Amino acid sequence: MADADPKNLSDAHTEMPSLKGRKAIITGGTTGIGRAIAVLLASEGVEIFTCGRDEQHLKDGLERINEVGKGDGIALDLAKREDLDRFFTEAEKRLGSYDIAIINAAVPVDGLTTTNEEDAWYAVATDYAAYVMSAHKSVSHLKDKGNLVLIGSMSAHSLGGSGSVYAGMKKGIQGFAEALHKELGSKGIKVGLIEPGLTGADFQYPDIPADKQREMINEDKMLRAEDIAVAVHFMLTQPRRAVVMQLAMTQRVSDE
Repeated sequence: MADADPKNLSDAHTEMPSLKGRKAIITGGTTGIGRAIAVLLASEGVEIFTCGRDEQHLKDGLERINEVGKGDGIALDLAKREDLDRFFTEAEKRLGSYDIAIINAAVPVDGLTTTNEEDAWYAVATDYAAYVMSAHKSVSHLKDKGNLVLIGSMSAHSLGGSGSVYAGMKKGIQGFAEALHKELGSKGIKVGLIEPGLTGADFQYPDIPADKQREMINEDKMLRAEDIAVAVHFMLTQPRRAVVMQLAMTQRVSDE
């Protein structure tokens, strides 16, 4: 197909814009899904600015990102308003303007009656408030040219009582993304939501240790973080007229 006459390919494929030269902020890009996204995009020529809560994870993540491309970042906690402000201030200093925003940073949390008040507040601040405010702060950079990708969860489709706080927030992100697509499309911003199923990452510790995760991935009972990164790449390489608004990705085999 690569050797075919270009005139004969117009009805065989669609335009796939290059990512080279673009700039992206990625929240929570030092481990798991966020790191996989950052590494893949950096390998495609996207300059990355990211954040994570742990200095060592940040160092490790940036080392890998810079092996395949270019990236920088800062250690902070997006649950704190002053840290969220600092991330976006630093992103603007390091990148100038950017045209991709991947809102990904999240923490696990259980049901309402099994979660203490402090942990519930922290989860809401990280998994919902920081999502909304990160989108709010990104919009001015994305106008007329940008992509905003929210990483949600398949939990929004299976509202279980044991994870009611988490599932409720992910359902909220689902609605937020749908409405935001309608609000921002006319401003030149493409909004997409990716909802991963069970995915191997530090996020799963201590419930699913690393050796168990590897076993489940080999049995097709768990996704790899890199699978989600490929989904993000798919969203970002659609022609400007086309929006992959919602993409649910789950493991092939489930014990449920």
